[in-house]
Amino acid sequence: MRKEIYITDYNCVTPLGFDVSSNWNALLEGKSGVALHKIIENQEPFYASMIDSEKLNEEFNRFFDGAQNDSTEFTRLEKMFLLSLKPLFERHQISDETAFILSTTKGNISLLKNQNTLLEGVFLSNLAQKIADFFGFKTKPIVVSNACVSGVMAIAVAKNMIQAGKYKDAFIIAGDEISEFVISGFNSFQAIGTEICKPYDKNRDGINIGEATAAVYITSELNQNEKFSFKVLGDSAINDANHISGPSRTGDGLFASIKNAIEEANTPTEKIDFISAHGTATIYNDEMEAIAFNRMELQDVPLNSMKGYYGHCLGASGLLESIISMESALNNTLIPSKNFEEIGTSQALNIIKENQPAEIKYILKTASGFGGCNAAIVLEKC
Repeated sequence: MRKEIYITDYNCVTPLGFDVSSNWNALLEGKSGVALHKIIENQEPFYASMIDSEKLNEEFNRFFDGAQNDSTEFTRLEKMFLLSLKPLFERHQISDETAFILSTTKGNISLLKNQNTLLEGVFLSNLAQKIADFFGFKTKPIVVSNACVSGVMAIAVAKNMIQAGKYKDAFIIAGDEISEFVISGFNSFQAIGTEICKPYDKNRDGINIGEATAAVYITSELNQNEKFSFKVLGDSAINDANHISGPSRTGDGLFASIKNAIEEANTPTEKIDFISAHGTATIYNDEMEAIAFNRMELQDVPLNSMKGYYGHCLGASGLLESIISMESALNNTLIPSKNFEEIGTSQALNIIKENQPAEIKYILKTASGFGGCNAAIVLEKC
């Protein structure tokens, strides 16, 4: 019989706050981190969700003081990672059987702007090792970097490796920051919206880039001190091999990922209470998702996208949005898909339009990304 795997703790650092409670309260009030920012010289400001660097440094210095924790030793992204993981580190033990997993798409890519910087700092493996060494992890770090499904896949990797007996528990961190490299890349695909993003809306015109870090603790052994637990029932990741940036028009990859995850979870689709979807507000992604959800007969399940609050946080998005979906279940409250007004996909979806009470036991979290990758997990509130 397979081990049961649980998420029992989490934290996040975002433009809406430096812990989960501040984020949740901001979401209840309908606040968004998306605003106009001028990031690249000689370019007009554009909408993005960006953490205030001054507040970040203040928070970092408040929690990490002392000569050995000199803030100049850490990049901006590393400070975000350390802040997100510190509360979990203080509440849970690290052993020889504890995994450390880092999810990111670009890591310290901003270091490339400084020609005097050693290139080794850009390597994702070195970033993971630096964070692992700081907290004293004893196992070799694992890096999950698979475009925008990385955050969801990191949960799946932890679940499957614990079930295989490789580890007893795992700490997962996920994060990316806004950089000129990321902005230039999405601009080359003409994917960045000119206005605040509107997932699934008929007037959507593209994404808003965001940044955040998130952390979760996942284990096969519950104890009496856990304030909550969510069982990871099923997972799947499928590549539709459609295009380097465009999703399958038939939703094949996402459909297969959802189908496999639900089958492993042994949870009929009619039991799914809520879908935390990817919802980037690009024309083709939102349409593909609508098709895949309808193929799975999930079109009537309440659904939201968090991109209107956080923007698209790349490697952090899947983990951050999983955390918010679990908060929704704990608080018995569905959060609306911000900025949605009128359906803009060819097939119907049950988009949440306002805060509403709901009993949430079974959650489906999905993600899709460049290169045709798609991922899904099913969570159960215990």
